[in-house]
Amino acid sequence: MSMKTERKTINMITDSPGRALLLFSLPLILGNLFQQFYNIIDSVVVGQFVGEEALASVGASYSIANVFIAIAIGGGMGSSVVVSQFLGAKQTGNMKTAISTTLINFLSLGIVLGGVGLLFNEQILLWMNTPANVFDDASVYLGIYFMGLPFLFLYNVQASVFQSLGDSKTPLYLLMFSSVLNIVLDLMFVIIFQMGVAGVAIATLIAQGISAAASFVILMKRLKAYVTTEEFHFYDMGMMVNMMRVAIPSTLQQSIVYIGMLLVQSVVNSFGSAVMAGFAAGTRIESICIVPMLAMGNAMSTFTAQNMGAGNTDRVREGYRFSYKMIGLFAVILCITMVLFGDLFISRFLNEGSSEIAFQTGMSYIRFIAFFFVFMGLKAITDGVLRGAGDVLVFTIANLVNLAIRVIVSTVFAPIIGVQAVWYALPMGWAANYLISFLRYLTGKWKNIRLIKG
Repeated sequence: MSMKTERKTINMITDSPGRALLLFSLPLILGNLFQQFYNIIDSVVVGQFVGEEALASVGASYSIANVFIAIAIGGGMGSSVVVSQFLGAKQTGNMKTAISTTLINFLSLGIVLGGVGLLFNEQILLWMNTPANVFDDASVYLGIYFMGLPFLFLYNVQASVFQSLGDSKTPLYLLMFSSVLNIVLDLMFVIIFQMGVAGVAIATLIAQGISAAASFVILMKRLKAYVTTEEFHFYDMGMMVNMMRVAIPSTLQQSIVYIGMLLVQSVVNSFGSAVMAGFAAGTRIESICIVPMLAMGNAMSTFTAQNMGAGNTDRVREGYRFSYKMIGLFAVILCITMVLFGDLFISRFLNEGSSEIAFQTGMSYIRFIAFFFVFMGLKAITDGVLRGAGDVLVFTIANLVNLAIRVIVSTVFAPIIGVQAVWYALPMGWAANYLISFLRYLTGKWKNIRLIKG
């Protein structure tokens, strides 16, 4: 590796674990926040300038869109575990092969899923019990969103590759640029051209496409700085199978939050568009709040993978202990902020014509869930260790238990106690997920997993 490359990246193997995790995770947090801004800005613009029903339609689409975002992020992160381990083992030729194989896999997957989504988006919305008064706008938004899936997948996978190389700043800069572009296009298409929900969807499509193209150019240039130590292959089927061992469970882990939202969205939809709008506002705020938790989990994954590749399991334990302090700090700050100022955030998504039901639904959701973000953080960092080590079986089971609790509690109890059952189920799932993964961590068996040959 050239000296130029070393100066641009954080050394997960030699820097102190606390310093490495902190410096790596901060740009990751900012980057994930900008990632969330794509849909959040869409929601704010339509809520303020179009109306409550338009916000509800974007909200109905948002829970579906987030599943695909999670697939892209999770798949990229899972594949990048192998990339990180090759980097830690200084096998740069195999590292480049893994990156090339990953890009081909997920660009192809984005094209296939985008095509399937275009064919079945209306059927998906029907299955989710989307009300008739928001159905058409939701269908338009979702259809345009599916067109951009190849860009979404390509960008997020490349962001994971940058992170596996120890570079969390480049994805941040690209997201800052694309988010600002998205805001400008949103306002132009909605306010000036009066394109409504379709306008915000087109704005997102354009911003994602430009970001994906710029990311690809930068990544290719960055990889040239690494001297190849083994033979490079454009695509390696055996390596693809090995990466999928981690990518599939990682995709599931990243998707759990959003698959849960998707499955319970149909429960929320049955309460009408006012509740849908309030819930949409609440989940947008939640998606911002959990960003530092997920970022610390992702940082632990990269940290674990590189140190496992270098054979430094003691550093993994030290980094894991440090991450508890960060999660505790984030949880306290988020809880206090949401309890004191939650109403101000909710009101940003609703205009003066919105109903009191919408506002109260959003407030009830965010003020309750604020006390339990710590469980989300603990689950994320523990899952991050297991994912980075390639220990996927218990990790997968823990996330499936999480999903099952959310869906079962929501569907069974919502008809009895109301829509509040949807958010009561959330911390129950997070806590169960954390407990299962933590017990696996305590066994130490994750230290014996080998994804690559030394």
